Amino acid sequence: MSENILAIENVAARYGDFLAVQDASLCVPNKSIVSIIGSNGAGKSTLMDCVAGVHKPSSGRIFFKGEDITGLPAYEIVRRGLSLVPQGSRCFVRMTVEDNLIMGSFPGCARKGATSMLEKVYELFPVLKEKRNDLSGSLSGGQRQMVAIGRSLMSQPDLILFDEISLGLAPTIIKDIYSRIRQINAEGTSIVLVEQDVKRSVKTSDYSHVMLKGKIVLSGPSRELTEEDIKNAYFGI
Repeated sequence: MSENILAIENVAARYGDFLAVQDASLCVPNKSIVSIIGSNGAGKSTLMDCVAGVHKPSSGRIFFKGEDITGLPAYEIVRRGLSLVPQGSRCFVRMTVEDNLIMGSFPGCARKGATSMLEKVYELFPVLKEKRNDLSGSLSGGQRQMVAIGRSLMSQPDLILFDEISLGLAPTIIKDIYSRIRQINAEGTSIVLVEQDVKRSVKTSDYSHVMLKGKIVLSGPSRELTEEDIKNAYFGI
């Protein structure tokens, strides 16, 4: 495998005549945590949707584990080991917690290990085991986010894209979620964090990229980017 598990090369994406992402390029080193930060409307989620096969880029190429996955449907990308945790902690609210989790193991490559993976998810989020037979619609926002993360893990991914995981959650819950993300990464899974929460995501990540008006305007190792650099890039100063 290449030292980069994901490579995005000169990607652009449109919604009709609106250019949401412009000439975006970045790499995700294998087993690293990479943050993509920017204000609402900066193009972060659209870029991740292109990677995950939810939105087709209008130009550019996307490589995952050395394979060109540009324009592949989402289910094919999941089968290859890339998973998206979408914004808004989306769950099937009329299904139980456990049924939601099992839905994540639908790719053929993941079915064989579904039982053991389910136990790993319950070890990571013990509260989900306690509520395994409860309807997901009865859970708190933080618990639904745990279900969304757990469902993603059920496909046994090599890379997970987290889109605005802290949105609408209490600070104590956010801290707990981020702790679990670091644990997932420590076990060998590469992570991309898409966030508006600059301080937390930069502190957690190995590399950071700032997006503004669809463009990546700042990139580098997180520990080398100053607060002033990030602020200026974030606000276009």
